[in-house]
Amino acid sequence: MNRRIVLRVLIVSAVLLTGGCTAAISTVDQWLMAAMDPGAFDPAATPPAPDYSDPAAWAALPETVDGADVALPELPAVDPTAAPADVFYVHPTTALGPAWNASTTDPVIQQATTRGGTLIQASAFNGCCAVYAPRYRQAHGHAFTNPDARGTQALEVAYGDVSRAFDAFLARTGARPFLIAAHSQGAELATRLVAERVAGTPLQERLVAAWIIGSTAREADFHGDLPVCSAPEQTGCVIAWNARGPGFEPNGLEFEADRPDTMDGRICVNPITWRADAAHAPAEDNAGALFFDTPAPRVKPAFADAQCADGTLLITELGDPERDVMSRILLWMMGPENYHPIEYQLFYVNIRENAAARVHAFLAR
Repeated sequence: MNRRIVLRVLIVSAVLLTGGCTAAISTVDQWLMAAMDPGAFDPAATPPAPDYSDPAAWAALPETVDGADVALPELPAVDPTAAPADVFYVHPTTALGPAWNASTTDPVIQQATTRGGTLIQASAFNGCCAVYAPRYRQAHGHAFTNPDARGTQALEVAYGDVSRAFDAFLARTGARPFLIAAHSQGAELATRLVAERVAGTPLQERLVAAWIIGSTAREADFHGDLPVCSAPEQTGCVIAWNARGPGFEPNGLEFEADRPDTMDGRICVNPITWRADAAHAPAEDNAGALFFDTPAPRVKPAFADAQCADGTLLITELGDPERDVMSRILLWMMGPENYHPIEYQLFYVNIRENAAARVHAFLAR
């Protein structure tokens, strides 16, 4: 481990000891975990599986008051009982611990999932849709930074939960149109879910679009059945991006699949133009960033530009994200100009408006 990584790990250790990490860690998937090997995978140590007939197994449901309900007066949420479509949202890594799979009943993890998932990401879809967000036994970050057979087993546990939750979602929502949204670890699991459960099946006819942000998805993952979204109101397609700046420098805490030599060929849809081309979209065309994990959230128009380049969403114009001290430390730990933790927030209003536009286009077919 080089000196830079040691320094980063020491800083995180200090954060943990001061008790200030619970709120701050909740949007970050990639840091520290490479330095924390959970050891052998023991199936007997896996936490109990969630029961998706129990509302407690969900971080968001239409009938509960939760983080996915948050909205600004100028960006009102639709009444979920009157929403024309539903969204199945899979949250990113929100657990920091020694186990290969995290519990879904730990209150600290539940709080982190609200702050790092439903509040700042899933809420972007409450302007068009009723939001469903399952809790799942998320895999330890080591499964991504240092993939091996143990991590594969942990990911199978996590995916099994997500797949069962999707069954429960479908049973509850009937034949209505639906969206799939996810980020990071959640997006990796959602990529597999879309490939195995939606693409090339009758469910594909009900899919408005899949937002699998911060994932390693490539068009080939969907067997030629689902195209990449290449127009703002296209439906039945897939959207993804991985946001970085030109000064991005990967470090030893990077997901192995996120290192530069693996980025080429990944799906990149520009979240300002909603096209899968290399055209630059200036910051003034960005409808607005929104950081709900700040004391006084407000829309920040023209906050960031965007351009797809070799599988990466390149950001060269960026305002100053409002982050608390711990969140700024963690952004620094991710490495220079790695915008993975804020890939939703940078384009929050764009996502919100586009989700509504695609639902409208789907219903007008």
